[in-house]
Amino acid sequence: MANIKHNKIKNVGVLFELLTRQITSDTINGINESPAINIVKEFFSKHTYLTKELNLYKALQTQKYKNETKADKFVELVINEHNKISNSKVNSEKYNLIKEIKRNYNLEDFFKSHVTSYKLNASIYNLLESKNIKKIQSPTLLMKSRSFLINHILEKHGSVKNTKDMIINEYSKQDEDLRLLSYKILLEKFNKKYGKLTLKQRNLLKEYINNISNNSTLKKYIVSEVNTINKALKLLTQRVGNNVVRIKLEEVTQQLNLIKKENKVKDKHLVSILRSYNLIKELKNVIK
Repeated sequence: MANIKHNKIKNVGVLFELLTRQITSDTINGINESPAINIVKEFFSKHTYLTKELNLYKALQTQKYKNETKADKFVELVINEHNKISNSKVNSEKYNLIKEIKRNYNLEDFFKSHVTSYKLNASIYNLLESKNIKKIQSPTLLMKSRSFLINHILEKHGSVKNTKDMIINEYSKQDEDLRLLSYKILLEKFNKKYGKLTLKQRNLLKEYINNISNNSTLKKYIVSEVNTINKALKLLTQRVGNNVVRIKLEEVTQQLNLIKKENKVKDKHLVSILRSYNLIKELKNVIK
């Protein structure tokens, strides 16, 4: 009895999320014309078969029901709708999509990025792709995928666990041009709040995005940055004549040291470090 083997390279939900993350990464790294933007525009326009399939993925990711019978019925309806999409045309578009991604990015590095809802996307893929497998499939695997999906639909908050995921979720629902415009507005607001991003700030955001699922690597980087900031603050504090300011700077150092004791890196830690970069910059200007 054969099992469906999940393939993230063929999973349209995974592909779309990785492309949106790549747009984020490219923008942070100062790439104004991200190749990922053009790829999204080309392969996820309103009339492509990939968009038709992606819309079914989104329906299963976002729809909520309190009743299990309704949830199960909804899953069945989506599977039936997916059966109406030409498998050959979807596969052809996926082939060209992967070829285009490979032309612009290192494919291995591209697929290393964390996918927020990987298990959910894999469960959807297993159910929708089962119709394309001629051999008898493992009922256990299909039941496991279906149960996970049903539970997700029944959950009060679903897989949207935090603000970042909500932004990505809403961002992905928009038309291509509106999504890109919305994203640029978000970046402009960030730049307005923190000023023009320095190299250190861009590197911090890059590490955060690329290692959001690898807490160990991210924590190691954060601790290293906190130590560097503390050393800079210590040197600058010695040159500050105002005792009140010196006390405040020492308090900042104490707060930063608390980050090193945390088991998991949180958004508020990221904001604290970003602000610390600006603080150091301002102190250097004042002392000069």
